Amino acid sequence: MEIKDKNIDAGKAFDWGRASEDYAKFRDIYPKEFYKKIVDRGLCVEGHTVLDLGTGTGVLPRNMYCYGAKWIGADISENQISQARILSENAQMDIEYIALPTEEISFSDNSFDVITACQCFWYFDHKKVAPNLARMLKKDGRLLVLYMAWLPFEDEIAGKSEELILKYSPNWTGARETRKPIHIPDEVLEYFEPVYHEEYDLKVPFTKESWHGRVRASRGIGASLSDDELRAWDKEHRELLDRIAPDEFEVLHYAALAELRVKK
Repeated sequence: MEIKDKNIDAGKAFDWGRASEDYAKFRDIYPKEFYKKIVDRGLCVEGHTVLDLGTGTGVLPRNMYCYGAKWIGADISENQISQARILSENAQMDIEYIALPTEEISFSDNSFDVITACQCFWYFDHKKVAPNLARMLKKDGRLLVLYMAWLPFEDEIAGKSEELILKYSPNWTGARETRKPIHIPDEVLEYFEPVYHEEYDLKVPFTKESWHGRVRASRGIGASLSDDELRAWDKEHRELLDRIAPDEFEVLHYAALAELRVKK
């Protein structure tokens, strides 16, 4: 499904479905610490029913399945959901998935202990979504917003790869990340109050191939470039990595979480 938003990439169209196979193969990269931070907050564990918004290929439900929560994953892209189902079934995980925009999701009142949104919160119509999320959460339930990004000003490989993304997608708004708390829009704060936030560094291991795939499975490349542009980027990025990267390396990222509860 093609998406256009004037606040994202200056309105350039993108479709996560085009990057679904790469996403399934190369975007499952969060280290164990990323999930441990969630569990340490007592969230997404046994006894909880969790709705994961923007689930993509089900990265969060699949990696946290072992902690015992019941998961439902939702995503706007049918291709992403197809990949999520395949990966979950192959791993014999009982995870329910639905292909719907977040704005159209409707479960009964008090359905969920936790609602998660990993790497996707800025895509939503918050004015429409916020009251619906508050309604679907149980008393004292939690909205958990998660994020992780490479640090281009501190990591050479990340920085050079980002320069190449911007050559092909100069208005890509995912660029130039620095450490900061997750921004929670005012429309969300009308219904939720912050409980906790944390920002921390992570070193994520890659090979040349897995990093190349990770960058390709991004909004600025695989989800938005034409086939000809993608072939040209692919050649140029591989040549770049051959010049600057060893066979195995780590890329410096920071991760962030924001935990909120429904206002009483």
